[in-house]
Amino acid sequence: MGPAWQWLLGAGILASVYCQPFPARGDKSLGVPEAPRGQLSEALPAYRKITPTITNFALRLYKQLAAETPGNIFFSPVSISSTLALLSLGAQAETPAQILEGLGFNLTETPEADIHRGFQSLIHTLDLPSPKLELKVGNSLFLDKQLKPQQHFLDNIRELYRAFAFSVNFTDSNTTRRQINDYVRKQTYGQVVDCLEEFTQDTLMVLLNYMFFKAKWKHPFNCYQTQKQESFFVDERTSLRIPMMHQKEMHRFLYDQEVACTVLQMEYSGNALALLILPDLGKMAQVSHKAAVDVSERGTEAGVASGLLSQPQSLNATSAPHAHFNRPFLVLLWEVTTQSLLFLGKVVNPAVG
Repeated sequence: MGPAWQWLLGAGILASVYCQPFPARGDKSLGVPEAPRGQLSEALPAYRKITPTITNFALRLYKQLAAETPGNIFFSPVSISSTLALLSLGAQAETPAQILEGLGFNLTETPEADIHRGFQSLIHTLDLPSPKLELKVGNSLFLDKQLKPQQHFLDNIRELYRAFAFSVNFTDSNTTRRQINDYVRKQTYGQVVDCLEEFTQDTLMVLLNYMFFKAKWKHPFNCYQTQKQESFFVDERTSLRIPMMHQKEMHRFLYDQEVACTVLQMEYSGNALALLILPDLGKMAQVSHKAAVDVSERGTEAGVASGLLSQPQSLNATSAPHAHFNRPFLVLLWEVTTQSLLFLGKVVNPAVG
């Protein structure tokens, strides 16, 4: 498949898109689309209590990673937060509260039980079958055979997080690593390979979260318009020659003068969309687990394994008809029904996986 970052530039998501701003309807703001009202009952789903906190956690984590990592960044906020929340179920004393507060939850406003029920609701909703969007979230716990976890813990993680525990022999590290990697590869339909590279023989537990995402573009790219060699400018002194896709289509396309960036929204056929944020030249800092993603002209297929935006601010519409993503940019994958941020990343060098 090539480098993981081919999903954005190598195979694709777009080097240039000709677009037209959505007509103004009194309000020119671009917000993440809300779930259709008919899908929401009068009593809000349990996941609505946690998804804003997950998004805020993602922003804080991204800010820290961006300060420490000059290159590519890509992670799943849902994956990381659900893994840590699951881990809190097995912690003792003050540790569960510390883990959940570290994610950003206010336990006075949102009790611990509501948080876990929220994750249960979120995972269940994301896993619901859809003819246009394949999305699978799962957790697995691999325990050394000498460990005997309490049954109520196993029952809780299975009920709330759809997590299953497996007994393995960590003293045979090569065999166990192969077993775990094979399991994750099968669960992500071959998208995540060699999730665990190594661990020591004194390892007693491995907790894994995996996510599989596959969707087709609402407006697919024409493969015949893909240019095999175009320039991507990593910085002022470094450029790459990589394949780029092109499209002339109607998309939400707005420019934020205050933050100095272009925001492009591209929809999938299911209840998901991609937000691409292209900072002006020299403005990346101001706009400020292992992943394998493949995006082609047809759509996106992603797998994530893990061992900036909750609702965009009002933006001023622009008549600019052309967006050229040939320099570092940010990307967000958003699930509309649950209002959850599935993936968040920064592409600096598409040739680096």
